[in-house]
Amino acid sequence: MSRPVKRSFAIKGHRTSISLEKPFWDALKEAAAEDGTTLAGLVAGIDGNRGTSGLSSAVRIWLLERYRARAQPRSEGT
Repeated sequence: MSRPVKRSFAIKGHRTSISLEKPFWDALKEAAAEDGTTLAGLVAGIDGNRGTSGLSSAVRIWLLERYRARAQPRSEGT
């Protein structure tokens, strides 16, 4: 297991930081590249939809949901 790494971002002109373990940072970077956006842009999007949860938790949940959706079998014709 890796220890969390803290990184800072500016979201809507406000500086914030999130702490994630290296595997989460790696997955987040992959997701940003796949979606054709920057890491900061992806984090800002997650931030805009997180509700009341903390940003680090929201990022982990977002990644979990992304990978779960990919793991589910697709129905025919989709």
